[in-house]
Amino acid sequence: MTKAEIVQVISEKTGFVRDDIATIVDAFLETVKESIVDGKHIEIRGFGTMKVKERKETVARNPRTGEKVTIPKRKVPTFKFSKEFKNSVSKK
Repeated sequence: MTKAEIVQVISEKTGFVRDDIATIVDAFLETVKESIVDGKHIEIRGFGTMKVKERKETVARNPRTGEKVTIPKRKVPTFKFSKEFKNSVSKK
């Protein structure tokens, strides 16, 4: 499902104009992105949790040459679905 499809569905369910819904969805997504970039933890009960995890420095191997390559530590965004969400998916 694309962002445009989400906007369309919300517009149909609420009766609000699509342009207004698109503005709200864009603002929501931008707020989430800014919060994650700032390292904040976002929890939407019944849906899931978004946060930033720090991965340790690791040593990997180039599959073509066999040469060892050091991958520096880095921060990655993660998302974990809530138990309620997982249960509702497994029931279908």
